[in-house]
Amino acid sequence: MSKNTSQQTRSSVEQWLAEQRAAGFDDLSLYRSLRDAGWDHLAACQWVGLKPAAIEPPLHSSTSARQAERPVPWPPGAGEQPWLDAGDRKVQALAVMHAPEVIVLGQLLDAQECEALIEAARPRMQRSLTVSVKTGGEEENIDRTSQGMFFERGETELIARIEQRLARLLDWPVENGEGLQILRYAPGAEYKPHYDYFDPLEPGTPTILRRGGQRVATVVIYLNEPEAGGATVFPDAQFECLPVRGNAVFFNYSRPDPSSHSLHAGAPVLRGEKWIATKWLREGRFE
Repeated sequence: MSKNTSQQTRSSVEQWLAEQRAAGFDDLSLYRSLRDAGWDHLAACQWVGLKPAAIEPPLHSSTSARQAERPVPWPPGAGEQPWLDAGDRKVQALAVMHAPEVIVLGQLLDAQECEALIEAARPRMQRSLTVSVKTGGEEENIDRTSQGMFFERGETELIARIEQRLARLLDWPVENGEGLQILRYAPGAEYKPHYDYFDPLEPGTPTILRRGGQRVATVVIYLNEPEAGGATVFPDAQFECLPVRGNAVFFNYSRPDPSSHSLHAGAPVLRGEKWIATKWLREGRFE
């Protein structure tokens, strides 16, 4: 049993199974969700009432090894060369870390592109929402005090160009990306430590995963430079990435579990304001 699932009580798993069955999910779907959450083959079969011999177990007996097989985006050449191919331009690899897998990217956008995104987004900004893993919908979150909006994928020529650039850079299909989100953090605004993947044992997660599967990576692009504060913080790695206009921080998470060490936060803006563009990448085509 994984560290994540060992923390789940019997009653909470039983409640989750009952809720998922009431929502119409069959035993095989529930088995797969439990496997993604870290339960081993035999335990997952026992929970949902399936015969172990009726389902082919994973090739690896180790939960961590099995979970690491999940494909994730990663820039070809990262860690080996200082400049990476993004199609219409070269992007700098300023820093590379492997636990968690993080890359600081330089000159991903130019100043004109950053300003154009801010101006296009400004009239559409609203209080930021987060995806609710309880219901599968959206909700306000007291841990996130920014304003934001989403562009549709390919909504404008600029958006399409940036999406193609990211797809080439990260070797991941355009259609596997969510729409680009623009966020504004005023003085004092922050996003407290959180994970971007969807917890497999939450009742709303199966609904969320119908639209492209799990999130597997995040790109945070800095569109301006606040006077102070606003770093992207990775507490598990004791690492902070300072916001520099046009630069970005990319990180992936090969399993939806705290052992991915992908916990991160947007530190409070101390002076000025911070504008960022966020791109979340999914396992499959996001509809």
